[in-house]
Amino acid sequence: MNTSLYTTFLLAATLAAAPAFAQTTASSPGAAPATAAAAAPSADDMAKMMAQMMEMGKVGENHKIIAGMAGDWTYTLKMWMDPSGKPQESKGTATRKAIMGGRYYLAEHKGKFQMPGPDGKMMDMDFTGMAIEGYDNAKKKFVSSWIDNMSTMIMNAEGTYDASSKTFTYNAECEMMPGKTTKVREVIKIVDNDHHTFEWYDDAHGPEAKTMEISYTRKK
Repeated sequence: MNTSLYTTFLLAATLAAAPAFAQTTASSPGAAPATAAAAAPSADDMAKMMAQMMEMGKVGENHKIIAGMAGDWTYTLKMWMDPSGKPQESKGTATRKAIMGGRYYLAEHKGKFQMPGPDGKMMDMDFTGMAIEGYDNAKKKFVSSWIDNMSTMIMNAEGTYDASSKTFTYNAECEMMPGKTTKVREVIKIVDNDHHTFEWYDDAHGPEAKTMEISYTRKK
């Protein structure tokens, strides 16, 4: 069943049940007499609410902007463990595809990069990450959630899109270390149909600094 349609049915059932619940509560033994019975929503109100819910579930122009980045990609990643030092470089692949009728996009990443092992020596680590991206019609914001195999947190972000520069800007907060909140800013720039870039800024080490950069190229 269409999710927005199911939500509409759920809303209708909830609204229809509310007056009956209010009347039952008011007539319970020992309860104070009700001053006025809860009014049931009119058929016109119900129709308007359902129409609005259906409208909120539609795929719009903002979803189509994300659709432009769908497909298979290779990427080169630069990561700064020390913002003032030399970045580590690695490569990987990514796939972004539409789900839920184009309301969301699932972006899966796979790659390798070096991290200190148990003995302190650098070793290759397999990396997998996944994002769900979309546009929230009610909030009027782009939204995303990210998970990967290097942590147990789900990072949720909200953002905007500047059409003149073809740039998304997302903001988020996460707890990378216990008790320490890190502010994150992500900047995604669409260079052309076959190229886009991703920049990650955070304040984990003090003032905001860029600690990651990814360049994507569409697979041919």
